Amino acid sequence: MNTLRAEPIETARLDLLPLRVAHAEEMAAVLSDPALHLFTGGTPYTPQGLRARYERLDAGSPDPAVGWLNWVVRLRDAGCLAGTVQATVDCSGETRSAEIAWVVGTHWQGRGIATEAARGLVEWLDGHSVRTVRAHIHPDHHASAAVAAASGLAPTEVWQDGEVRWLRRND
Repeated sequence: MNTLRAEPIETARLDLLPLRVAHAEEMAAVLSDPALHLFTGGTPYTPQGLRARYERLDAGSPDPAVGWLNWVVRLRDAGCLAGTVQATVDCSGETRSAEIAWVVGTHWQGRGIATEAARGLVEWLDGHSVRTVRAHIHPDHHASAAVAAASGLAPTEVWQDGEVRWLRRND
């Protein structure tokens, strides 16, 4: 059974705060640029749509062996939100594994925020006995590939839904 819950994570410049429904309005503005959906598809959520999504995420996975862990990324000095990181943690096997993802608002990109947040998340997962970390990245999304590499993941030959699987194992 999954016993992991998102906890606050601190990095040099960032606070990763467990996602709450109350973050939806500010995050809708942070994630409002349609360019953020170039590689993932879809369109930006409205504040109401994001609130509904956050309510579903906050309710948790229907599978007790799978944890949906979500954080907002807050820039400590500026006191504002800049993105999100997430981990879907599978505790059903002998060892825990996680699928991770990140997104940083267009205004905040190019400042190393995604890298710092993803590294913080991977370190937190490692400290909670998650031995395998995966991410799926579009082959043309070079910025996300750089974040994955800086977080200790490496590309594999495995493809899923047009994306390359990146992997980190800590055995």
